Amino acid sequence: MSSDRLTIFYTGATGYIGGSVLQRILKHPRASTFDITVLVRDAKKAKMLESKFGLKVVQGSLEDTDKLTEESENAHIVIHTADCDHEPAMKAILAGLKKRHEKLGDKPILIHTSGAAVLMDESRGRFASDKVVSDLDIAALGALPPSAPHHVVDLLAISADTEGYALSYLIFPTLIFGTASGPLYDAGIAKKYSIAIPWMADAFLKRGRAGVVGTGANIWANVHIDDTAEFYYLLFDAILTDPSKLGHGREGYYFVEADEQSGYDISKAIGEALVALGRADDAEPTELTPEERVQMFGSEYLVTLLWSNARCRADRGRKTLDWKPKYGTKDLLDSIPHEVEVVLKKQLAAENQS
Repeated sequence: MSSDRLTIFYTGATGYIGGSVLQRILKHPRASTFDITVLVRDAKKAKMLESKFGLKVVQGSLEDTDKLTEESENAHIVIHTADCDHEPAMKAILAGLKKRHEKLGDKPILIHTSGAAVLMDESRGRFASDKVVSDLDIAALGALPPSAPHHVVDLLAISADTEGYALSYLIFPTLIFGTASGPLYDAGIAKKYSIAIPWMADAFLKRGRAGVVGTGANIWANVHIDDTAEFYYLLFDAILTDPSKLGHGREGYYFVEADEQSGYDISKAIGEALVALGRADDAEPTELTPEERVQMFGSEYLVTLLWSNARCRADRGRKTLDWKPKYGTKDLLDSIPHEVEVVLKKQLAAENQS
């Protein structure tokens, strides 16, 4: 790219993934040449991002489609790490990229965050699937139905590439774990913790014992938050330096996977943490009743999601980006006692305030 300044529009900067990725990009050797605009809803966080991190901020949300279109039109790269199921937001972003292409003739770049739930099945903890999908398997990925989680929005991003007005790269994180750290987290701008494991910890603390759906035999791939941020960084850098080696559009699926674990593995680790904290007498998970499932997870869809199989291989990132994750399942399980303790402290604080 020959331009002296690189314009970037960024969504999700205050999120768990988005914060980690943004602060990694801010350490890029060419960061002083980046003009980054972030979409932020919270006024206090917006001011901190401007004053402490030198970013341009547009205050708003994904509901502000006019802002999404305008800022996307003004950016050569859009990095979208916010809600991967927000169809109107994606349409607004693509409208801006198309306007830019029609006006300037260049092909703007979209880096879109989806999720490995696109692979989920109906296991409900009853069995471990032997199906493992590589992100180099174009036929298998092309056969994913539009009804798969997140995939309606994925297909919109791919269509922009197919129509020729943008280059689309789709990133599919698996189960992300670990406590995020760094300046955005120290400042209280971004969220430190993931969703799934704290959610399960909260439910099992209230239950007084860990639980499983089925036998917890289902398997999900996993990845540490730091390895996830590094993956985004390597892809971003490759787009700047050597994009010819990268697949995009229908060949632009990038799974982010380091290892895998069963649903039982996570529940048992939470159970052991409950015992260590004096919140349960037995670490062994017991099967959740249908009533408990709905009470804990809110809907049968989320039950199916959390206890599905989603097995994949990040072959594209390992091959083309030389991505080498540092963490695996042992690190995930080792991180759970801290996550459970954090959730317990929040529960106790809420009880004291009530």
